[in-house]
Amino acid sequence: MIRVAIADDKIYNRKVIVDKLARTALFSLVFQAADGNEFLQKMRELKQEELPHIVLMDLEMPEVDGVSAIGTASALYPSVKFVVLTIFDDDDKIFRAIRAGACGYLLKEESGEVITDMLMNLWENGAGPISPSIAYKILQMVQQPVAVTDEKNKAENIFQLSDRELEILQLLCEGLEYKEIGNRIFISANTVKKHCISIYQKLHVNSKAQALRIAYTKGLV
Repeated sequence: MIRVAIADDKIYNRKVIVDKLARTALFSLVFQAADGNEFLQKMRELKQEELPHIVLMDLEMPEVDGVSAIGTASALYPSVKFVVLTIFDDDDKIFRAIRAGACGYLLKEESGEVITDMLMNLWENGAGPISPSIAYKILQMVQQPVAVTDEKNKAENIFQLSDRELEILQLLCEGLEYKEIGNRIFISANTVKKHCISIYQKLHVNSKAQALRIAYTKGLV
């Protein structure tokens, strides 16, 4: 059985997705989540052997959006495949989702047969499922000349970390404690702690180890 999780803030949308997956007995629904925050919480509650194989993730959700949730979860759960399932097909959302760690991008308008076939292909062959119109847009994006940009800034934009937060995250990765970081950048240890709390919130983690894992995996440092 292919274990699947769904994150979408609309109950109706989740029901439609479940109905489409129910067309074949090969899929098993692990859980549903109404936003990225609930999704990450439910992932934390699962044992390794219970994790979904594939996550279908909407992009526009309250609390924590799909791009941010994928950015965090793809670093913490590298064995899980994240597929965007959305109504949005604009270039920026496609680019941000793929940059965050999505391996596929499907439009909700696709039929149940197309979605299940593409997910089966992902499971069997590792081929990222992409709606034809999205594939065409990606091809255009690749063919267009683009300015050289800093990869660290790209990763930063997924989580919206400030320059100061990135600086402190770098020092955390170097093994420095709050007081040592404060001495290095001339702020109090308490202020460093407040920045760290903000960093953890933006990365959607609750420990230094998880924050550092995301920092290394996503190229934040």
